[in-house]
Amino acid sequence: MNTIEVCLTHELIQQHELAGKIVVVTDVFRATSCIVAGLATGVKAIKPLIEVDDCRELQKQGWLAGGERHAQKIEGFDLDNSPFSYMSELAKGKKVAMTTTNGTLAVNKSLAADEIMAASFGNLTATANYLQNQKKDVVVLAAGWKGRPGLEDVLFGGALALETGFEIAGDSTHLAIAGYEVAKDDLLGYMQRASHLQRLKNLDINDDIAFCLEIDKFDIIIALQDGVLMKK
Repeated sequence: MNTIEVCLTHELIQQHELAGKIVVVTDVFRATSCIVAGLATGVKAIKPLIEVDDCRELQKQGWLAGGERHAQKIEGFDLDNSPFSYMSELAKGKKVAMTTTNGTLAVNKSLAADEIMAASFGNLTATANYLQNQKKDVVVLAAGWKGRPGLEDVLFGGALALETGFEIAGDSTHLAIAGYEVAKDDLLGYMQRASHLQRLKNLDINDDIAFCLEIDKFDIIIALQDGVLMKK
């Protein structure tokens, strides 16, 4: 049986063997929630980048620039880091160059894997179903916040482990599953204790928070193909 393990933050990814495996990057608040929502509703492709200046260069070539620094929109960018921004009419049919504090960095730290996917609660079951049809072990990379674990991302890792039914690898995966089992009946209520949620609340984006925790809004699989995230 395939195995699944949860990496608690991108700062720990070097402790996980990625060769021959599928990495599922999750940044629930909010990068991968934006990616899932955007690609499900008309965005053509999203290029995950580390540097703001790289996004600006592609913006000059007709791409939209999207993302955040410290959870806030970057000056001169077309899109912020809200899933509603990525579902707007402005974004439909467009390619987006995206940079975020944690999520796009996590994608770029996973390049040694056989395949890199982006997922959030919005495409939980679709992602699990896809993984069940592959003959590869899985690492769920919880992006976290500036090197520290994020509760929302760890809980997603637990949810995905349960959905796949794969053999559990690593104590961090047991922790993720235990957390999700406690939280699953009231995910939004349980998440009130999360440090990143408190940061976002200070920005008055409660609609984003609720949206990012909705399960299975979209039936979509997202993977990195030739350097861009696209629907499979």
